[in-house]
Amino acid sequence: MPLSPKSPGRAARRQSVGDHKRELILGAARRVFESEGLDGASLRAIAAEAGYTPAALYFHFDSKEAIYAEMLDISLGRLADAVLAAADAEAEPAGRLRAAALAFFAFYAENPRDLDLGFYLLRGGLKPKGLGRARDERLNAALAVALAPIGAGAEALGATPEAARLLVVDVFAHAVGLLLLTHTGRIRMFEASAPDLMRRYLDERVRGLLAGGAGLPDGRG
Repeated sequence: MPLSPKSPGRAARRQSVGDHKRELILGAARRVFESEGLDGASLRAIAAEAGYTPAALYFHFDSKEAIYAEMLDISLGRLADAVLAAADAEAEPAGRLRAAALAFFAFYAENPRDLDLGFYLLRGGLKPKGLGRARDERLNAALAVALAPIGAGAEALGATPEAARLLVVDVFAHAVGLLLLTHTGRIRMFEASAPDLMRRYLDERVRGLLAGGAGLPDGRG
């Protein structure tokens, strides 16, 4: 018996084809963004790279900002999965904090273009950018999910919520600084290892927490 137009099998196939097209578009968009940056990219260029017409592209995305936001959302989802898996593998709060922070660092050390994507550095330079308030809020929330185990570990070790929040900021800034030094090659002038420096920094922070708050960014436990 032939399937009706509304049959589950046909709907599933249409969904699969649609998902495949989105993947092709996102792959093409990544190449265009890496080449031209967010400012220089256009839907027409992305459509051409993907082998579609601009009209066909609009069926899936209404703007280049929407495409960029989805790319970044996928990246942040992968980051969160890596961080949460590392934290969940540890039983003690100190181990969870350290593992989460090191997983954050390792993800971007192994995926430098994802770091570029997150900071709009794909030929965009260090300039403040946004993708629209709703998208920015959603992406910031996704990043917060990835960083949450660090703050949770700090609180479990006795930090106040405010001190834990500031520790997350401090860890984030320290990791990004070392990553930028690594990916630009500047770390070599110091004859230092960024992973070793990151581990040493985290050991100091954890010791401070275990000592009752000493070494926290604001000095409070």
